[in-house]
Amino acid sequence: MGMNVKPIPTLDDEINEIRLATADIVNTHVLPNEGRLWGWMADSANATNEVRAEAKQLREDIQNTVKSANLWAPHLPREFGGMGLSFLQHAYMNEILAYSPGAASLFGVVAPNSGNQKILVKYGTPEQHEQWLKPLTEGTMQSGFSMTEPHNPGSDPRSLTTRAELDGDEWVINGHKWFTSNGHAADFYIVMCRTADEDSGGKTDKMTQIIVPKDTPGVNIVRGVPVWGRTSSHCEIIYDNVRVPKENQLGRTGTGHQAAQDRLGAGRVYHCMNSIGSMWRAFDLMVDRLTTREVHGGEKLEEKQFMQGFIAESYMDIQSARLMTIHCAEKMETGADPRTDISAIKIFVPAAYHRVVDRAIQVWGAAGVSGDLPLAGMYQGARTLRLADGPDEVHKILIAKLILRRYHSGETWDFGN
Repeated sequence: MGMNVKPIPTLDDEINEIRLATADIVNTHVLPNEGRLWGWMADSANATNEVRAEAKQLREDIQNTVKSANLWAPHLPREFGGMGLSFLQHAYMNEILAYSPGAASLFGVVAPNSGNQKILVKYGTPEQHEQWLKPLTEGTMQSGFSMTEPHNPGSDPRSLTTRAELDGDEWVINGHKWFTSNGHAADFYIVMCRTADEDSGGKTDKMTQIIVPKDTPGVNIVRGVPVWGRTSSHCEIIYDNVRVPKENQLGRTGTGHQAAQDRLGAGRVYHCMNSIGSMWRAFDLMVDRLTTREVHGGEKLEEKQFMQGFIAESYMDIQSARLMTIHCAEKMETGADPRTDISAIKIFVPAAYHRVVDRAIQVWGAAGVSGDLPLAGMYQGARTLRLADGPDEVHKILIAKLILRRYHSGETWDFGN
Protein backbone atom coordinates (compact mmCIF):
# COMPACT_ATOMS: atom_id res chain seq x y z
CA MET A 1 0.00 0.00 0.00
CA GLY A 2 1.39 3.40 -0.99
CA MET A 3 0.42 7.04 -1.07
CA ASN A 4 -1.68 8.28 -3.94
CA VAL A 5 -0.15 11.75 -4.16
CA LYS A 6 -1.23 14.11 -6.91
CA PRO A 7 -0.34 17.76 -7.63
CA ILE A 8 -2.45 20.28 -5.73
CA PRO A 9 -3.56 23.10 -8.08
CA THR A 10 -3.37 25.74 -5.33
CA LEU A 11 0.31 25.01 -4.59
CA ASP A 12 3.23 26.34 -6.57
CA ASP A 13 5.09 24.00 -8.90
CA GLU A 14 8.14 23.69 -6.65
CA ILE A 15 6.15 22.44 -3.64
CA ASN A 16 4.25 19.98 -5.84
CA GLU A 17 7.51 18.68 -7.33
CA ILE A 18 8.96 18.18 -3.85
CA ARG A 19 5.82 16.37 -2.67
CA LEU A 20 5.72 14.08 -5.71
CA ALA A 21 9.46 13.30 -5.64
CA THR A 22 9.33 12.57 -1.91
CA ALA A 23 6.27 10.33 -2.30
CA ASP A 24 7.97 8.44 -5.14
CA ILE A 25 10.92 7.50 -2.94
CA VAL A 26 8.72 6.64 0.05
CA ASN A 27 6.42 4.49 -2.10
CA THR A 28 9.20 2.79 -4.08
CA HIS A 29 11.99 2.36 -1.57
CA VAL A 30 10.65 2.80 1.97
CA LEU A 31 7.17 1.27 2.31
CA PRO A 32 8.06 -2.08 0.70
CA ASN A 33 11.07 -2.38 3.03
CA GLU A 34 9.69 -1.22 6.37
CA GLY A 35 10.10 -4.68 7.89
CA ARG A 36 13.72 -4.97 6.78
CA LEU A 37 14.50 -1.41 7.83
CA TRP A 38 12.90 -1.33 11.25
CA GLY A 39 10.71 -4.38 11.86
CA TRP A 40 13.53 -6.33 13.47
CA MET A 41 13.88 -3.70 16.21
CA ALA A 42 10.75 -5.01 17.94
CA ASP A 43 12.76 -8.17 18.72
CA SER A 44 16.23 -6.66 18.53
CA ALA A 45 17.68 -9.03 21.12
CA ASN A 46 17.19 -11.90 18.68
CA ALA A 47 18.18 -10.04 15.53
CA THR A 48 21.19 -11.58 13.82
CA ASN A 49 24.21 -9.60 12.70
CA GLU A 50 23.18 -10.35 9.12
CA VAL A 51 19.77 -8.76 9.65
CA ARG A 52 21.34 -5.69 11.24
CA ALA A 53 23.92 -5.37 8.47
CA GLU A 54 21.22 -5.70 5.80
CA ALA A 55 19.15 -2.94 7.45
CA LYS A 56 22.20 -0.68 7.70
CA GLN A 57 23.08 -1.20 4.03
CA LEU A 58 19.49 -0.64 2.97
CA ARG A 59 19.34 2.62 4.91
CA GLU A 60 22.53 3.83 3.25
CA ASP A 61 21.25 2.87 -0.20
CA ILE A 62 18.00 4.79 0.32
CA GLN A 63 19.86 7.79 1.75
CA ASN A 64 22.05 7.84 -1.37
CA THR A 65 18.92 7.77 -3.52
CA VAL A 66 17.52 10.69 -1.52
CA LYS A 67 20.72 12.68 -1.95
CA SER A 68 20.78 11.97 -5.68
CA ALA A 69 17.24 13.35 -5.89
CA ASN A 70 18.35 16.51 -4.01
CA LEU A 71 15.90 15.81 -1.20
CA TRP A 72 18.42 15.56 1.65
CA ALA A 73 18.07 17.67 4.84
CA PRO A 74 15.02 19.81 3.97
CA HIS A 75 15.40 21.73 7.23
CA LEU A 76 18.85 23.15 6.44
CA PRO A 77 20.01 25.99 4.17
CA ARG A 78 21.88 25.02 1.01
CA GLU A 79 25.18 26.38 2.33
CA PHE A 80 24.98 23.82 5.15
CA GLY A 81 24.22 20.87 2.88
CA GLY A 82 20.42 21.05 2.94
CA MET A 83 17.62 21.77 0.48
CA GLY A 84 17.12 25.37 1.53
CA LEU A 85 13.34 24.97 1.73
CA SER A 86 11.02 27.64 3.00
CA PHE A 87 9.06 26.94 6.15
CA LEU A 88 5.89 26.06 4.22
CA GLN A 89 7.69 23.85 1.71
CA HIS A 90 9.25 21.89 4.56
CA ALA A 91 5.86 21.53 6.26
CA TYR A 92 4.30 20.03 3.11
CA MET A 93 7.25 17.67 2.70
CA ASN A 94 6.89 16.50 6.32
CA GLU A 95 3.33 15.41 5.63
CA ILE A 96 4.62 13.01 2.97
CA LEU A 97 7.57 11.75 5.02
CA ALA A 98 5.38 10.92 8.02
CA TYR A 99 3.34 8.40 6.02
CA SER A 100 6.02 5.87 6.96
CA PRO A 101 7.32 6.08 10.54
CA GLY A 102 11.08 6.49 10.30
CA ALA A 103 11.17 7.71 6.71
CA ALA A 104 12.27 11.20 7.73
CA SER A 105 15.52 9.76 9.09
CA LEU A 106 16.32 8.50 5.58
CA PHE A 107 16.00 12.10 4.37
CA GLY A 108 18.41 13.48 6.97
CA VAL A 109 15.77 14.68 9.44
CA VAL A 110 16.38 13.04 12.80
CA ALA A 111 15.31 14.58 16.10
CA PRO A 112 16.93 16.05 18.12
CA ASN A 113 19.77 16.48 15.63
CA SER A 114 17.58 18.37 13.17
CA GLY A 115 16.41 20.86 15.81
CA ASN A 116 19.94 21.29 17.12
CA GLN A 117 21.23 21.84 13.60
CA LYS A 118 18.77 24.68 13.07
CA ILE A 119 19.74 26.29 16.37
CA LEU A 120 23.42 26.00 15.45
CA VAL A 121 22.74 27.54 12.04
CA LYS A 122 20.99 30.56 13.56
CA TYR A 123 22.97 31.15 16.75
CA GLY A 124 26.30 29.41 16.15
CA THR A 125 29.58 31.11 15.34
CA PRO A 126 31.67 30.06 12.29
CA GLU A 127 33.90 28.13 14.68
CA GLN A 128 30.88 26.32 16.17
CA HIS A 129 29.62 25.56 12.68
CA GLU A 130 32.93 23.91 11.87
CA GLN A 131 33.33 22.06 15.17
CA TRP A 132 29.74 20.93 15.79
CA LEU A 133 27.36 21.63 12.92
CA LYS A 134 29.45 20.22 10.07
CA PRO A 135 30.04 16.78 11.66
CA LEU A 136 26.44 16.71 12.88
CA THR A 137 25.18 17.30 9.33
CA GLU A 138 27.62 14.80 7.86
CA GLY A 139 26.46 12.17 10.34
CA THR A 140 29.82 11.70 12.07
CA MET A 141 28.42 13.15 15.30
CA GLN A 142 25.20 12.82 17.26
CA SER A 143 23.62 15.38 19.59
CA GLY A 144 21.10 15.69 22.40
CA PHE A 145 18.85 18.47 23.69
CA SER A 146 18.91 18.89 27.47
CA MET A 147 16.20 21.21 28.79
CA THR A 148 13.50 19.43 30.83
CA GLU A 149 14.04 18.96 34.57
CA PRO A 150 12.37 16.39 36.83
CA HIS A 151 11.49 18.82 39.63
CA ASN A 152 10.30 21.78 37.54
CA PRO A 153 7.30 22.11 35.22
CA GLY A 154 8.18 21.59 31.58
CA SER A 155 5.32 23.92 30.66
CA ASP A 156 7.30 26.87 32.08
CA PRO A 157 10.87 27.03 30.75
CA ARG A 158 11.55 30.02 33.02
CA SER A 159 11.27 27.73 36.03
CA LEU A 160 14.41 25.77 35.11
CA THR A 161 17.04 25.80 37.83
CA THR A 162 20.11 24.26 36.13
CA ARG A 163 22.66 27.03 36.47
CA ALA A 164 25.80 28.10 34.61
CA GLU A 165 28.21 30.58 36.18
CA LEU A 166 31.25 32.14 34.59
CA ASP A 167 34.58 31.34 36.17
CA GLY A 168 37.20 33.10 34.12
CA ASP A 169 36.88 31.80 30.57
CA GLU A 170 34.74 28.81 31.51
CA TRP A 171 31.09 28.13 32.22
CA VAL A 172 30.54 25.98 35.31
CA ILE A 173 27.26 24.07 35.03
CA ASN A 174 25.29 22.45 37.86
CA GLY A 175 21.84 20.95 37.57
CA HIS A 176 19.58 17.96 37.10
CA LYS A 177 17.92 17.19 33.75
CA TRP A 178 15.85 14.37 32.39
CA PHE A 179 14.30 13.41 29.05
CA THR A 180 17.49 14.63 27.41
CA SER A 181 16.79 13.31 23.94
CA ASN A 182 19.29 10.98 22.28
CA GLY A 183 21.21 11.02 25.54
CA HIS A 184 23.12 7.76 25.14
CA ALA A 185 24.19 8.18 21.52
CA ALA A 186 24.95 11.91 21.63
CA ASP A 187 28.49 13.22 21.36
CA PHE A 188 27.38 16.56 22.74
CA TYR A 189 24.33 18.17 24.34
CA ILE A 190 22.80 21.60 23.96
CA VAL A 191 21.96 22.42 27.58
CA MET A 192 19.49 25.08 28.70
CA CYS A 193 20.98 26.91 31.68
CA ARG A 194 20.04 29.81 33.91
CA THR A 195 22.75 32.50 33.69
CA ALA A 196 23.29 35.99 35.02
CA ASP A 197 22.21 38.77 32.66
CA GLU A 198 25.40 40.61 31.75
CA ASP A 199 23.51 43.71 30.66
CA SER A 200 22.04 44.21 34.12
CA GLY A 201 25.27 43.63 35.99
CA GLY A 202 24.22 40.12 36.97
CA LYS A 203 21.16 41.27 38.90
CA THR A 204 18.65 39.21 36.93
CA ASP A 205 18.70 35.75 35.45
CA LYS A 206 18.03 34.68 31.89
CA MET A 207 18.48 31.48 29.94
CA THR A 208 21.50 30.58 27.82
CA GLN A 209 22.05 27.48 25.71
CA ILE A 210 25.51 25.96 26.07
CA ILE A 211 27.20 23.15 24.12
CA VAL A 212 28.46 20.43 26.46
CA PRO A 213 30.46 17.44 25.12
CA LYS A 214 29.14 14.24 26.68
CA ASP A 215 32.60 13.13 27.82
CA THR A 216 33.16 16.30 29.88
CA PRO A 217 33.99 15.47 33.52
CA GLY A 218 30.90 15.92 35.72
CA VAL A 219 28.37 14.83 33.08
CA ASN A 220 26.72 11.91 34.87
CA ILE A 221 24.15 9.89 32.93
CA VAL A 222 21.88 8.37 35.57
CA ARG A 223 19.71 6.28 33.23
CA GLY A 224 17.67 6.17 30.08
CA VAL A 225 14.14 7.02 31.28
CA PRO A 226 11.72 4.21 30.30
CA VAL A 227 8.98 5.49 27.96
CA TRP A 228 5.73 3.54 27.57
CA GLY A 229 7.34 0.68 29.48
CA ARG A 230 10.29 0.37 27.10
CA THR A 231 13.92 1.43 27.44
CA SER A 232 14.75 4.70 25.75
CA SER A 233 17.61 7.08 25.05
CA HIS A 234 15.77 9.93 26.81
CA CYS A 235 18.31 10.29 29.57
CA GLU A 236 18.34 11.58 33.11
CA ILE A 237 21.57 13.53 33.60
CA ILE A 238 23.19 15.26 36.54
CA TYR A 239 25.61 18.06 35.68
CA ASP A 240 28.07 18.30 38.57
CA ASN A 241 30.50 21.23 38.23
CA VAL A 242 30.76 20.67 34.51
CA ARG A 243 33.31 23.03 32.95
CA VAL A 244 33.22 24.06 29.30
CA PRO A 245 34.82 26.99 27.47
CA LYS A 246 32.86 30.25 27.39
CA GLU A 247 32.84 30.07 23.58
CA ASN A 248 30.58 27.00 23.83
CA GLN A 249 27.58 29.23 24.54
CA LEU A 250 25.16 29.67 21.66
CA GLY A 251 24.39 33.29 20.85
CA ARG A 252 24.57 36.10 23.37
CA THR A 253 24.15 35.36 27.05
CA GLY A 254 20.44 35.37 27.85
CA THR A 255 19.14 34.38 24.39
CA GLY A 256 18.41 30.78 25.34
CA HIS A 257 14.69 31.25 25.92
CA GLN A 258 14.22 32.85 22.50
CA ALA A 259 16.28 30.07 20.91
CA ALA A 260 14.01 27.49 22.55
CA GLN A 261 10.91 29.31 21.30
CA ASP A 262 12.40 29.47 17.79
CA ARG A 263 12.83 25.74 17.95
CA LEU A 264 9.50 24.86 19.56
CA GLY A 265 7.25 27.18 17.54
CA ALA A 266 8.31 25.75 14.19
CA GLY A 267 8.57 22.30 15.72
CA ARG A 268 4.91 22.31 16.75
CA VAL A 269 3.85 22.92 13.14
CA TYR A 270 6.20 20.19 11.91
CA HIS A 271 4.86 17.81 14.57
CA CYS A 272 1.33 18.53 13.36
CA MET A 273 2.18 17.97 9.69
CA ASN A 274 3.92 14.75 10.74
CA SER A 275 0.77 13.76 12.60
CA ILE A 276 -1.36 14.41 9.52
CA GLY A 277 0.86 12.22 7.35
CA SER A 278 0.57 9.45 9.93
CA MET A 279 -3.21 9.98 10.11
CA TRP A 280 -3.48 9.37 6.36
CA ARG A 281 -1.52 6.13 6.79
CA ALA A 282 -3.81 5.00 9.61
CA PHE A 283 -6.85 5.99 7.53
CA ASP A 284 -5.61 3.99 4.53
CA LEU A 285 -4.94 0.97 6.73
CA MET A 286 -8.40 1.25 8.24
CA VAL A 287 -10.20 1.53 4.89
CA ASP A 288 -8.14 -1.32 3.46
CA ARG A 289 -9.26 -3.52 6.34
CA LEU A 290 -12.89 -2.43 6.04
CA THR A 291 -13.01 -3.25 2.34
CA THR A 292 -11.38 -6.69 2.61
CA ARG A 293 -12.38 -8.14 5.97
CA GLU A 294 -15.42 -10.44 5.87
CA VAL A 295 -17.59 -11.02 8.96
CA HIS A 296 -20.97 -12.58 9.78
CA GLY A 297 -21.51 -14.82 6.83
CA GLY A 298 -19.47 -13.01 4.21
CA GLU A 299 -20.47 -9.38 4.80
CA LYS A 300 -17.66 -6.86 4.41
CA LEU A 301 -16.92 -4.61 7.36
CA GLU A 302 -17.49 -1.59 5.12
CA GLU A 303 -21.19 -2.48 4.98
CA LYS A 304 -21.61 -1.92 8.73
CA GLN A 305 -22.93 1.49 9.66
CA PHE A 306 -20.68 1.81 12.70
CA MET A 307 -17.70 1.29 10.40
CA GLN A 308 -19.03 3.83 7.93
CA GLY A 309 -19.18 6.27 10.83
CA PHE A 310 -15.50 5.58 11.48
CA ILE A 311 -14.69 6.56 7.89
CA ALA A 312 -16.67 9.80 8.04
CA GLU A 313 -15.36 10.85 11.46
CA SER A 314 -11.76 10.11 10.57
CA TYR A 315 -12.00 12.00 7.29
CA MET A 316 -13.37 15.05 9.12
CA ASP A 317 -10.65 14.83 11.76
CA ILE A 318 -7.88 14.66 9.16
CA GLN A 319 -9.17 17.45 6.96
CA SER A 320 -9.88 19.76 9.89
CA ALA A 321 -6.42 19.14 11.35
CA ARG A 322 -4.74 19.59 7.98
CA LEU A 323 -6.43 22.87 7.11
CA MET A 324 -5.80 24.33 10.57
CA THR A 325 -2.13 23.41 10.35
CA ILE A 326 -1.64 24.74 6.83
CA HIS A 327 -3.37 27.98 7.83
CA CYS A 328 -0.99 28.32 10.77
CA ALA A 329 2.05 27.55 8.60
CA GLU A 330 0.96 30.15 6.06
CA LYS A 331 0.70 32.78 8.79
CA MET A 332 4.20 31.92 10.00
CA GLU A 333 5.49 32.13 6.43
CA THR A 334 4.05 35.63 5.98
CA GLY A 335 5.27 36.92 9.33
CA ALA A 336 1.81 37.30 10.90
CA ASP A 337 1.42 36.59 14.63
CA PRO A 338 0.83 32.81 14.78
CA ARG A 339 0.71 32.27 18.53
CA THR A 340 -3.02 31.59 18.82
CA ASP A 341 -2.94 29.23 15.86
CA ILE A 342 0.17 27.40 17.06
CA SER A 343 -1.51 26.67 20.39
CA ALA A 344 -4.76 25.71 18.64
CA ILE A 345 -3.14 23.11 16.39
CA LYS A 346 -0.95 21.90 19.26
CA ILE A 347 -4.17 20.94 21.09
CA PHE A 348 -6.43 19.88 18.23
CA VAL A 349 -4.14 17.88 15.94
CA PRO A 350 -2.72 15.34 18.44
CA ALA A 351 -6.25 14.73 19.76
CA ALA A 352 -7.54 14.19 16.21
CA TYR A 353 -4.54 11.97 15.48
CA HIS A 354 -5.34 9.94 18.59
CA ARG A 355 -8.96 9.48 17.48
CA VAL A 356 -8.06 8.44 13.93
CA VAL A 357 -5.50 5.87 15.07
CA ASP A 358 -7.84 4.59 17.79
CA ARG A 359 -10.53 3.85 15.16
CA ALA A 360 -8.00 2.11 12.93
CA ILE A 361 -6.88 -0.07 15.83
CA GLN A 362 -10.49 -0.94 16.62
CA VAL A 363 -11.09 -2.01 13.01
CA TRP A 364 -7.96 -4.17 12.92
CA GLY A 365 -8.69 -5.78 16.28
CA ALA A 366 -5.82 -7.72 17.85
CA ALA A 367 -3.56 -7.02 14.87
CA GLY A 368 -3.98 -3.31 15.56
CA VAL A 369 -2.04 -3.48 18.81
CA SER A 370 0.57 -5.89 17.46
CA GLY A 371 3.98 -5.02 16.13
CA ASP A 372 2.91 -6.12 12.64
CA LEU A 373 1.35 -2.71 11.99
CA PRO A 374 2.56 0.83 12.82
CA LEU A 375 -0.68 1.70 14.63
CA ALA A 376 0.43 0.92 18.19
CA GLY A 377 3.46 3.21 17.84
CA MET A 378 1.27 5.92 16.33
CA TYR A 379 -1.20 5.64 19.21
CA GLN A 380 1.53 6.12 21.79
CA GLY A 381 3.08 8.94 19.78
CA ALA A 382 -0.24 10.77 19.54
CA ARG A 383 -0.74 10.57 23.30
CA THR A 384 2.80 11.75 23.98
CA LEU A 385 2.27 14.81 21.77
CA ARG A 386 -0.37 16.05 24.20
CA LEU A 387 2.52 16.57 26.65
CA ALA A 388 5.46 17.37 24.40
CA ASP A 389 6.16 21.07 23.70
CA GLY A 390 3.67 22.13 26.37
CA PRO A 391 0.58 20.37 27.76
CA ASP A 392 -2.86 21.05 26.27
CA GLU A 393 -4.07 22.94 29.31
CA VAL A 394 -1.31 25.56 29.13
CA HIS A 395 -2.02 26.16 25.45
CA LYS A 396 -5.76 26.57 26.14
CA ILE A 397 -5.00 29.26 28.69
CA LEU A 398 -2.72 31.01 26.20
CA ILE A 399 -5.39 30.90 23.48
CA ALA A 400 -7.95 32.45 25.82
CA LYS A 401 -5.57 35.21 26.93
CA LEU A 402 -4.63 36.11 23.35
CA ILE A 403 -8.26 36.19 22.22
CA LEU A 404 -9.37 38.28 25.21
CA ARG A 405 -6.49 40.67 24.64
CA ARG A 406 -7.63 41.10 21.05
CA TYR A 407 -11.22 41.82 22.08
CA HIS A 408 -10.16 44.28 24.78
CA SER A 409 -8.13 46.19 22.21
CA GLY A 410 -11.26 46.64 20.07
CA GLU A 411 -10.44 44.01 17.46
CA THR A 412 -12.61 41.06 16.39
CA TRP A 413 -12.42 37.29 16.48
CA ASP A 414 -11.12 37.27 12.89
CA PHE A 415 -7.63 35.82 13.26
CA GLY A 416 -7.40 35.00 9.56
CA ASN A 417 -5.27 38.01 8.69
